[in-house]
Amino acid sequence: MGKKAAMQKSKQWNVKGAMRLTSVFHFLQSCGSGCLVPFLTLYFRHLGLTATMTGIIMASKHLLTLVWRPVSSILARQYDKRRTVIVGSLLSSALVVLILLLFPSAGTKAESGRCNASQPSADFTDGSDFTTLESMIIPSQSNVTVYSVNHTTVIMEQPDDLNSTYTPTLVNSSSNWSRRAIRYLRELKEQQEESLHTEFLGSLKAMDAQHQMFFLVLIVIGLWEFMAAPLEWTADDGLYEYLDFVDATDRHKGVTVWKPLGTAVGNGVVGILVTSLYCRTGTVAEFYSYTAFMILTVPTAALLPLYIRKRDRPTSGGFKALQLVHRNSQALLCAITVVLTGIASSAVSDFLLWHMQDHNATEIHMGISLALAHLSQAGFPLYAGHLAGFLKYHGWLLVLAVIALSIQCLYYSFLWDPWSIIPAQILAGFSTGALWWSVAAQCEDIATPGTEETLIRLFEGLPLELGSGLGSLMAGFVMQKFGIKILFQGISVILAVWSITLAALKWKIPRQRRINYSRLLTADTGEISESESDQEKDWLETAMEDDNQKNNWTIAKS
Repeated sequence: MGKKAAMQKSKQWNVKGAMRLTSVFHFLQSCGSGCLVPFLTLYFRHLGLTATMTGIIMASKHLLTLVWRPVSSILARQYDKRRTVIVGSLLSSALVVLILLLFPSAGTKAESGRCNASQPSADFTDGSDFTTLESMIIPSQSNVTVYSVNHTTVIMEQPDDLNSTYTPTLVNSSSNWSRRAIRYLRELKEQQEESLHTEFLGSLKAMDAQHQMFFLVLIVIGLWEFMAAPLEWTADDGLYEYLDFVDATDRHKGVTVWKPLGTAVGNGVVGILVTSLYCRTGTVAEFYSYTAFMILTVPTAALLPLYIRKRDRPTSGGFKALQLVHRNSQALLCAITVVLTGIASSAVSDFLLWHMQDHNATEIHMGISLALAHLSQAGFPLYAGHLAGFLKYHGWLLVLAVIALSIQCLYYSFLWDPWSIIPAQILAGFSTGALWWSVAAQCEDIATPGTEETLIRLFEGLPLELGSGLGSLMAGFVMQKFGIKILFQGISVILAVWSITLAALKWKIPRQRRINYSRLLTADTGEISESESDQEKDWLETAMEDDNQKNNWTIAKS
């Protein structure tokens, strides 16, 4: 009996097995995210949404994540519902996102050069002067469409039953039948506008199709993000507490490398699938791939090692982390840099694929280029230590990251063909990769016992999501008014100016050293002085200096 209990206990605290299972979980989950999230804004363009509308939707997504992700993580821990939240988040997000496939495209720009033979409108407009009159005389709710082809009016009345067929009626534009048809349609529009005031959601029905699509997509994306946001932090918290109980928190960093690798695989797989099946399925493969990976992740989520403490943990870690950042000038510079890079990164992720599509790029070009960026980020830690040693201080990697991102944005504005983006994507290791490596090192510099993970979460949550929300919002308006080249070039200039400012401030502001262990033994963490001189001169160093002086005096005397 005792042997059996010992075997169960050793199986329960199998750290290596827990790390393997968690790595598989994050790999599959990141594969699913890589299949869909980078291509969302491209799908919004397919639906007919403008750049401003797309920016508002993505900004709402980031701001919802900023608020809901930490709150949901705390609630899941407090009520001991982490596994329920993880599994529920996987399944609900996988199903909710499919609602977007129910929306018809409201776009007016067809993708030329792809599957032309399958477009039925080609025969109808071949060699004709085609003008759509729907926006001028037809209400958006009407099932009647009027076209003008070679001075001939085409009236197409679509039946209520989508399975039935209909035949377009051709009449001469100068005939009485045409005048009667136009008069009838105008009267129909007036009647429908009057009835809208008494109907539910009448204000939404009164909008044109594009604005209707915008609000519907905004609602669905908000619901989807509400379901998906708690997933990653809740799983990470459970694993960290599990490793903390067995004193193996140093292994927690080994899981992070699987996230960019999984995202890269998802980018590549969906790029190949969509390009191969585009003429048959369009872009639905992105959504179904995401759903499939989320469902495949459920079995690993059900077996995740989630240790729940018997006693309540203090919930003031976030406030302590904020105080540590506020008291350290180098950490404040790091936080400001994360906000600015979040603005730039969100603008790039939202509209880079639009720019590539304008240069005749297909999903396979986009998927491979995105995968290269994530692989470059995953490989940066292999040589980050040597690079930081060469620069004499890891904080200079932060300056390097801003410079690299500025060069990337400038390069994006001069794309000339789909494959020309590859050099800029390889540079992502020196931009995004160097940024987060430097952030992690800065957190280690200022962290007190028990706040290391909270500090990293603070940078990932508040500055990054806040900057991403502002970036998406501003990028949508700038692109709508000035174009994508001006957008990327403007971001590049802002980052270049900040890199110079950041280098000057880092040169001027002295770096605060880590708190000595002897000081931690004799003082409470809340009583630590902010002064660098107090941190350098503790009782142990003073005693050692006195001892050295005494020995020197003895030698001189002899």
